[in-house]
Amino acid sequence: MEPRVYFPSSLQRFEPKRMVFSTWVDHLPFAYDLVEALSPKMVVELGVYNGLSFFTFCQAMVEHDVDGVAYAIDCWEGDAHTEGYDDSIYNDVATYARDHYRGIAYLLRTYFNDALAHFSDGSVDLLHIDGLHTYEAVKEDFTNWYPKVRPGGVILFHDVMARIKDFGAWKFFDELLQTEPEIFRFNHGFGLGVLRKPGGAGSNNQLLDLLFSGNEEEHQKLRQLYVHAAHFLEARRQATKFKAMAANKKAKGGQGKSTEQVKDGGG
Repeated sequence: MEPRVYFPSSLQRFEPKRMVFSTWVDHLPFAYDLVEALSPKMVVELGVYNGLSFFTFCQAMVEHDVDGVAYAIDCWEGDAHTEGYDDSIYNDVATYARDHYRGIAYLLRTYFNDALAHFSDGSVDLLHIDGLHTYEAVKEDFTNWYPKVRPGGVILFHDVMARIKDFGAWKFFDELLQTEPEIFRFNHGFGLGVLRKPGGAGSNNQLLDLLFSGNEEEHQKLRQLYVHAAHFLEARRQATKFKAMAANKKAKGGQGKSTEQVKDGGG
């Protein structure tokens, strides 16, 4: 069988519209491509903070013409790992959602377990678990929200390679690797776990096939591709930044003067 050529949309045209500090930055290209692959009607993120991953999902839904909605669930109070913070984070996320993704992005400022009643079983196409990272918390989030995910839906786990402090996402995901038939792990950027819930109609999508049906060689190449995709995205972002700085410097002319001042000999 000839090797399959995979050239994702993230390498062709993806430019993040929301850039804030987060270790999620290394997985933005994959998030963008996953939304295209799933065309989710319902996205739920548990643990949003400043919204980098959440708004990447939203951007992908818009740019891939996905007719769906995305729910961001967080208390926006902080936890043992992020420590406490004031309302400025929530206000910024709420403003950005209202200004850029009205009718797509919805914020639920509540605890994860309290939000369960608002979602029917089997209604969620894409679930992202990124709350408190202890083993017990991740296991509880997965156990409680798993029934909400439709058969064939995808669950993401962030920080599955982070073995720091009392983080336990890695440990819980290692257990899932032993029991779940369709599961994949990216090792870069503190790790990202990808699990597909059994059942549902078979996929006819190259990315999903590579994730859950590919051989070990294809899995390794897929991991390498998204490492390079993250580096490419950062290099392009830096190039754009330096280009803007150079253009600004040129417009000012020598010694910080504008070009008109230089021409006129102004001081």
